[in-house]
Amino acid sequence: MLSIDQLDVELLRLLEKDARSGVVELAAKAGVSRNTVQARLRRMEDGGLITGYRPEIDLTRAGLVVHAFVALETHQGSLSAIVDEVSRIPQVIEVHTVTGREDLLVRVASATQPDLLDLISMIVAFPGVVHSSTWLTLTTPLPHRSVPPLAELAKDSGWGRSTAPPNRP
Repeated sequence: MLSIDQLDVELLRLLEKDARSGVVELAAKAGVSRNTVQARLRRMEDGGLITGYRPEIDLTRAGLVVHAFVALETHQGSLSAIVDEVSRIPQVIEVHTVTGREDLLVRVASATQPDLLDLISMIVAFPGVVHSSTWLTLTTPLPHRSVPPLAELAKDSGWGRSTAPPNRP
């Protein structure tokens, strides 16, 4: 586990807003040196906290307008095989193992509702799938985020060893 402080969180917040920000720009916005930013980013990358710099892609604008979560109940012992199968489907965005009646939560995107029906039919036909429930996504008022829970985790940690936090309005 990598320990983070408020400066790390601020750098992550800035990167979340624009992952293409350069080190000099991040340093200016955070009020620290370029070397501090480089060292912090390298530590978070090497420690596995930052796993990459990716664009946020609006699938709806690309034509994948139907988004859904498909919950799957599986036979015991078939979970890995089902994960392997659904992972090969291009329309599958995420797969989570979960607790409760269902064992897997599969997030999917398709161009049309008939395409979604075909996709669900394919998934429930996999050996080991016992039951499914599907929820259509109408809107996403709060998209995936990482920084707020990290900020809460680091709220009492300070701003690094030798750097005072910047004075902000």
